[in-house]
Order: sequence, then C-alpha cells, then structure tokens
Amino acid sequence: MPVDDNIWNLNSSSDRQHTEAYGSTEIFDASNYTFPRERIPLQMKDESKTPLVIVACGSFSPITYLHLRMFEMARDHVLENTDFEIMGGYFSPVSDFYQKQGLAEAKHRVRMCELAVEKSSTWLMVDSWESLQTSYQRTAIVLDHFQHELNGADGEGGVKLKNGEYKPIKIMLLAGGDLVQSFAAPDVWATADLHHIIGKYGCLILERTGSDVYEFLLSHDVLYKHRRNVFVIKQLIYNDISSTKIRLFIRRGMSIKYLLPTAVIDYIYEQRLYAD
Repeated sequence: MPVDDNIWNLNSSSDRQHTEAYGSTEIFDASNYTFPRERIPLQMKDESKTPLVIVACGSFSPITYLHLRMFEMARDHVLENTDFEIMGGYFSPVSDFYQKQGLAEAKHRVRMCELAVEKSSTWLMVDSWESLQTSYQRTAIVLDHFQHELNGADGEGGVKLKNGEYKPIKIMLLAGGDLVQSFAAPDVWATADLHHIIGKYGCLILERTGSDVYEFLLSHDVLYKHRRNVFVIKQLIYNDISSTKIRLFIRRGMSIKYLLPTAVIDYIYEQRLYAD
C-alpha cells in the first residue's frame, strides 16, 4: 500500500466488533496498549468550529525535525485558512510487518517518536496501536482506528460542548507530496481505500521540493473528486531532511546533530541503531 516514510484480547463483544470493523482477524495483546488522549482538550475554544485531529502514518525510522515541522506547518495552515480547531496530532508508526529496508524495531521507533514530542510539544502524541499489530495495517484501517477511539464505534464520542452534547472530531491524514504522488502508482493503493481516506477523512498535503501537488490533484480522479477535502500546505522554508539520509550518515560515522532532536540522537547511539 502506501510508501509511508508512512494481540487484541477478544474477551468482550466490543473488542470483537472493533476487530471486525477493521477487517482484520489478527490478534494482538491489548493489555499493554492504551490510546493516548492526555493532550486532547476537554473543551473547545470556539464551539462554532469543527474539532480536528491530525494523524501522520509512516516509518519514522528515525523521526526527524521535518516530521515535527510538518505538524506545525499544518497547524498554521489550519488556523489561517479553515474553520477547524485543532485538538491534537498523532504519530502512528507502522508495525514491523511493513518490512521496509532500514526499519528499526517498532518499539524503538515508537520510543523515538515519544522522546521527540514529550518535552517539545503540548499537542502532539504517539499512538502505538498500528505498531503493535501482527500484520501490516492499511492507512484506511489506521484512520478507522482513530475514528473509533476518538468518536466511538457508534459516533457517541467526540468533544463535549457546554450544552452537554458531543461534537464529532474530524480526523485528517497528514502526508508529504511524495506520498500523495504514490496514489497514482499501480498496485500500491486500492481505489476504495483512497475514496475512504480522502472522501471520509481528508488529507493535509505538505508540498515537497520538486513536486507539483496542484497539478497532481487536477490529474488524479479520486483526489479531484474529493478536492474540497484536500488541503495543500506550502513550505515557506524548505526542509528536505530524510530518514534515509540520517541512516546513511550514521552508517558513515557522520554527524546528525541538529537534524533531529537531541533526545532521539542519544537514544539512537544508546541502542546502537542503524550502525549496520
């Protein structure tokens, strides 16, 4: 599926329904999993707006300052150009079953993401659900997971308003222009999944150097159909830091200082990641 650089304990009927809704019969140990919501505000600042949560799926092997900046640029764009109110943002690292070259173990990638945001952000969080799965989960399924956790299986959740009612939280995928261009690659994305991701949820797309996102939107049938659910974010200061280059620098013994958070750098060297 995407070029994302993106054992349920079935003791209750709700757990079974959750798994069936995601179209997966795989089981993972839910005893060590809790959905993080500690940075989601209990109330909205402006109840006339639509509450929004942004989700980035990917390898994050390792997480870099560009990954963090993507969220900040998305927030600026949302505040300036939309009627959404951002409630939070999530990194969702892929599981080990993605089997991508250069992929550190999921436990390390999750921890690096946590280290990157725990002291530097008040609104970003890391959800380990996808990383704990015993099979690769499609992006559409991951977004359904956030829908379930934030809004409830039957839409009974969301943000509580002053009148006691609940307002559903809109969930949107945050992606780079290079990932979006993979939508056109044959046998990479299922058309039904694209309609589900873009049509039901929506996408915030960060322009990347050398990619013309607007031209691609015009030429891609699914994106054009759901174009009002797609928001293109222009980089005012271009940043092309890539995880691939970071891993190469480490293998070559070169400095990675100021390319990713110091806490992440320290963790990489403590765990001897990417040295081989």
